[in-house]
Amino acid sequence: MHTTDGKASKHIHLIGICGTAMASLAGMLQQQGHRVTGSDSAAYPPMSDQLRTMGIHVAEPYAATNLKPRPDLVVVGNAISRGNVELEHVLDTRISFCSMAALLHDEFIAGRESLVVAGTHGKTTTTSMLAWIYEVASRNDAMFAPSFLIGGVAENFGTSFMVRPVVGSARPPFLIEGDEYDTAFFDKGPKFLHYFPDAAILTHVEFDHADIYDDLAAVKTAFKRLVNLIPRRGRLVAFDGSENVSECVAKAFCFVERYGFDPESYWRVSKLRHEGSVSSWRLDRGGEFFADLTLPMAGEHNAMNATAAAALASGQGVPVVAIVEALATFKSVKRRLEVRAKVAGVTVIDDFAHHPTAIRETLRALREAYPGRRIWAVLEPRSNTLRRNVFAEALVDSLALADAVVLAQVFKSESIPVAERLHPEEVVAGLNARGVPAELHADADAIVDALVPELRSGDVVAILSNGGFGGIYEKLPAALAVEFAGVS
Repeated sequence: MHTTDGKASKHIHLIGICGTAMASLAGMLQQQGHRVTGSDSAAYPPMSDQLRTMGIHVAEPYAATNLKPRPDLVVVGNAISRGNVELEHVLDTRISFCSMAALLHDEFIAGRESLVVAGTHGKTTTTSMLAWIYEVASRNDAMFAPSFLIGGVAENFGTSFMVRPVVGSARPPFLIEGDEYDTAFFDKGPKFLHYFPDAAILTHVEFDHADIYDDLAAVKTAFKRLVNLIPRRGRLVAFDGSENVSECVAKAFCFVERYGFDPESYWRVSKLRHEGSVSSWRLDRGGEFFADLTLPMAGEHNAMNATAAAALASGQGVPVVAIVEALATFKSVKRRLEVRAKVAGVTVIDDFAHHPTAIRETLRALREAYPGRRIWAVLEPRSNTLRRNVFAEALVDSLALADAVVLAQVFKSESIPVAERLHPEEVVAGLNARGVPAELHADADAIVDALVPELRSGDVVAILSNGGFGGIYEKLPAALAVEFAGVS
């Protein structure tokens, strides 16, 4: 058996297959003609749904028997540590293994034009916008037909990945979300250092991933290393509203184009307006009119994401007419301000919030999209950053933008040293001191029981988590349906 590019097909097993990027890689490898198996400890949507649709079985829990028959290659997810029974079996029996990022480069990026979207915030949405811009442009010119890997399900495509063949000597575009998180237990450098960008976007630089970065300086060092990989002929589109970003791009050897609201920016946004869930603005390039853009998404941050995608695409030769059409027809990303249900006038929103800044921008966007409505924030401190107390004060500041807040206990708090652990009761106290009603409950079931009697028609409930959150996305709408049965 051979793959689509003529190579011998392999049996490839992925440990930690339900991670967003790992699940996408599984589909890409299957599409190439490889036999793909995988395992994980917990599968939840949307990636579990995507794997099921592709017919890729997820073995649960981890077990050495999942590696029988012996695979040709094992991909070790970055969440997998020594002590994992499958990893120990791989090491004991000397099965060949590698990281996700290294395999992505070798199998899919090499031979294509690498376009990397990096930054603390906005990577997934911006990459999705860029992919859709290229897809719309490809309707008139096949050279723009994109291959891509996105850290979420792009609703315009219904998938998180797409791979198109390399034909002849052409270098078709490969668009990838550049994650600054570490690569694997044996490679503690950022994933994006494997992607060798020809051009890149840098959205924001803030302290994040407190489990692997000691401080902001360490985060900035990682982004500086990415910038240093861009060749002189390349381009870097970088946000102009951040001193951290400015520091990271200061010594770039490539062309640097800044975007934002600054009158001196090469890509300047002006006349930004929000009407419900629609944003519109004027975009100038080099002091001259470029386009009037419309985006069916609320939030200043989403307008900035779209501007970055437009800027990179235009610099790579994509026609402005395709950029305008694509942004006007963009359908967002699963788990980014996604409406999960509307029951008895209550709107339930799912957002992949993982950092106080992301929470702040989400709540600001909801204020714009749902003016005059009561906004509830329901937060599970689940990311490695939010589970720590490093952002406790910033978390209070962000959540205070809601009308009422409900917190769950810290996810797997026992794995965080007590001195570093977030104490959600202190966040609740801080919110109450500001006059924002806030409560703490043990888990999703307790939250649903406490929340449902308090909700009324017109309320918007933003569920903020980067995980499954105990099934609350299904449990809350179901409980609302029971509570308001017979109410139109």
